[in-house]
Amino acid sequence: MQDLVLFVLLGLGAGSVIAGIALAVVITYRGSGIINLAIGAISMVAAYAFWALRSDFFGITLATVPAIVVVMLSSILVGVVSELLVFRPLRTSSPLAKLVASLGILLTLQATMLLWFGSASKQIPNVFPDDILQIFDTSIPANRFWMAAVVVVISLAVGAVYRWTRFGLATRAASENEVFAMLAGLSPNQLSMVNTLLASALAGAMGIIAAPLAQADSTTLVLFIVPALAAALFAGFTSLPIAVIAGFGIGIGQSLMFYASTLSWFPTEQGGNPLPGTQALLTFVLLVVALSLRGASLPTRGELVEKRLPEAPRPKHLARSAAVFGAIGVVLLVVLPFGYRQALMLSLIGMVLCLSLVVITGFVGQVSLAQVALAGVAGFVVSHMIVDAGIGFPWGPIAGSIAGVVVGLIVGASALRVRGVSLAVVTLAGVVAIEQFGFASKRWGAGSAGSPVEQPSLLGFDLGTTASYRGLDGKLPSPVLGFVFLACVIALCLLVAQIRRSVLGQQMLAVRANERAAAAAGINVARVKITAYAISSFIAGTAGWMYAYNFGSVSAARFGFLIALAFVAFAYIGGITMVSGAVIGGLVATEGLVPHFFQELLGISGNWTLLVGGLILIVTVIQNPEGVAGTTYRKRQASKRAKAAADVATETMARAGES
Repeated sequence: MQDLVLFVLLGLGAGSVIAGIALAVVITYRGSGIINLAIGAISMVAAYAFWALRSDFFGITLATVPAIVVVMLSSILVGVVSELLVFRPLRTSSPLAKLVASLGILLTLQATMLLWFGSASKQIPNVFPDDILQIFDTSIPANRFWMAAVVVVISLAVGAVYRWTRFGLATRAASENEVFAMLAGLSPNQLSMVNTLLASALAGAMGIIAAPLAQADSTTLVLFIVPALAAALFAGFTSLPIAVIAGFGIGIGQSLMFYASTLSWFPTEQGGNPLPGTQALLTFVLLVVALSLRGASLPTRGELVEKRLPEAPRPKHLARSAAVFGAIGVVLLVVLPFGYRQALMLSLIGMVLCLSLVVITGFVGQVSLAQVALAGVAGFVVSHMIVDAGIGFPWGPIAGSIAGVVVGLIVGASALRVRGVSLAVVTLAGVVAIEQFGFASKRWGAGSAGSPVEQPSLLGFDLGTTASYRGLDGKLPSPVLGFVFLACVIALCLLVAQIRRSVLGQQMLAVRANERAAAAAGINVARVKITAYAISSFIAGTAGWMYAYNFGSVSAARFGFLIALAFVAFAYIGGITMVSGAVIGGLVATEGLVPHFFQELLGISGNWTLLVGGLILIVTVIQNPEGVAGTTYRKRQASKRAKAAADVATETMARAGES
């Protein structure tokens, strides 16, 4: 019992940071209807800034209080810029567009910190006394209690503002119904700005007080957004007290899970070490519980206009498009030099991942962030099939894709209860759980190392990167594996296009538009969702084994949290409702053909690529909310209508002249 109490108290530290960031998430959502993934990144910026101001990095050293003031003002500035330049132009856009825009902010902030401060971790200066308390004859740092006290005081103060001020009443009114609020003379833009300032200041404070738990680096504080989103989901993105209580509960639960891992009965993996990632798994389980308890009762913020995903046009000329795409692909694989050939093969893998998002998000409206993790599941299954059972191509890839379907259905089971951005939250937690509990485990994944994958062969023919045919430059990788990838991409593009043209595709779009109306029309909504998850998971699994064969190994780092978010962005940039959008998304994906071209031409690589990519993502979401393919399609249709109208006018004038 003493040990349990000890770890409960130790869990107050992580719980404080989770609760604070969850508060910022709820405040942002109440003010603008945005679930901002960049809240943790603002905390990261604050942590770096506080270290720099206290360590003479900028040539000056400030005392603690002045440094805190400057850091808080810097955090508020980040919030103001994000609100004015990013979120305000997207006020009437779809929730997915806003989610992708927040990802662009996250990537931009992350790249800026890496370019400015380097990749080495920085120790955040501790603002709390270094006292040690003796509880049950055990030493506990007093800073855990200070952290909890700060968050509780902030939450009480913010709660009082919302409850007893005109601003709080106005925020509640606008969050329930923006139209009525505007008729009453309230400005949603002003309310959104003030709430953004509060949330940014709170996120900055969390970056400062996190010193006892974390260092200033590019990932630690950013990842706190996952359990914070879980706490916010428990609170329905509206209740501040529940968000705080849930945040503390998750932090304490993670601490108790760590304690359990030290006991003899706790499951272990090879080498006798406890299974990793159980804390991330706990967060995912809690999210599933929250969804089961709240389900369809989750509130949605009142909106000025109905916000939908872009149009999903019916594909045409499939055979001609496939033939042209295949011919271009074969020629490029043969004539491109080895560096571009490798980039093209990675783009083909990216196209498959984007296709899986077209099915689940573009057709059905389910904002799933788990597709990259499902690809990882397939990749590791292929590796273990080869290493442990000696089963190679094609049975290994088939088993990998099936495994992706199984895990995808488990992660997506909550789709039967919720949809949209709320589903994005639970699938994001699922990504982290799969990465840390599955891929990082030596039992199911590869631990901290990679897991080898033998090159594919069929009937004695080498189909791998080391095949004898090397293209015009005679260098590796062989284009033969690229031909296999190209065939898979064409087949999957045709599959997705046929789905859109089929009765199932029409049912998917009906479910996306309005689930209740679809059910009233006799459509089995649950069956359509489950079918979509199975198809998209199979496609994602295909991308996983393609990746495994391309590199000859798989590792957890290739299927992580940020990469999962990035591919949603790539798919959205290309056009998340169209097959052609998936092709464009694959071309611009990280390490794909377009980034490789800019790296070779302009020398843009590494963190500069991350920065440029984040900025381009933001601009694209604002200027082309339908994606590149969607905008091109819309302009082409408008041009056809204008030409048809001009032809009619010309014909009418000609007839009038004859008469």
